[in-house]
Amino acid sequence: MSALSLAARDSGTMLRRNLLHARRYPSLTLNLLLMPIVLLLLFVYVFGDVMSAGIGGGDADRSAYIAYLVPGILLMTIGSTPAGTAVSVSMDMTEGIIARFRTMAIHRGSVLIGHVVGSVLQSVISVVLVGAVAVAIGFRSTDATAIEWLAAFGLLVLVATAFTWIAVGMGMASPNAEAASNNALPMVILPLISSAFVPVDAMPGWFRPIAEYQPFTPAIETLRGLLLGSEIGHNGWLAVIWCAALAVLGYWWSTSLFGRDPK
Repeated sequence: MSALSLAARDSGTMLRRNLLHARRYPSLTLNLLLMPIVLLLLFVYVFGDVMSAGIGGGDADRSAYIAYLVPGILLMTIGSTPAGTAVSVSMDMTEGIIARFRTMAIHRGSVLIGHVVGSVLQSVISVVLVGAVAVAIGFRSTDATAIEWLAAFGLLVLVATAFTWIAVGMGMASPNAEAASNNALPMVILPLISSAFVPVDAMPGWFRPIAEYQPFTPAIETLRGLLLGSEIGHNGWLAVIWCAALAVLGYWWSTSLFGRDPK
């Protein structure tokens, strides 16, 4: 059996392990999934009329704000899910299972790949569930072509992969699960200070650069452009660059920590 086949086999085994772990302990995934759904319902049904007036939908029409809000909520879901991965990786490190894996005749990278692929799959499932809630309350994307839908899906997977690698590094660098959860908070908070809920132009001047040049805003604006036909501009390139940079940084960080010999 070739080295590539061994790596694929071992990575598949680790993926099954992580998916079984997520199925046995669903509370963490559910807690991370509930926040985007609660925020979606809160902003639509509590603030929807006021927000729609500002976006341009009229005082009695929430549809404009629902269309504006949903891409941001989908990216928020992507940002929330890897936080659970950071906790899971930290638990593996502190409970000694990683040390045991190091002594076994398995492909070393398969442990990390199993976590990453499992987290990306959970992110996609979470996005589908949140998207189903969005459709149920009135979100529609009638103008998007099949290619644009495919590009939107690819963008979501790319963002999920980038932030998952960062989460794996956070988990490996954290001394315990509680610290990993705290270290992963920026991935949950950043979408809140992006263009997810209001346009960047509506923010105070001193705050705009923070919202405009962080990784989530270009991804949100690109997703809006793909699903709703709005102008993407330079946001598409910025989103890809951010994702590539974060994925490379997270991969390097994770593999460097994993490759160190335990003391």
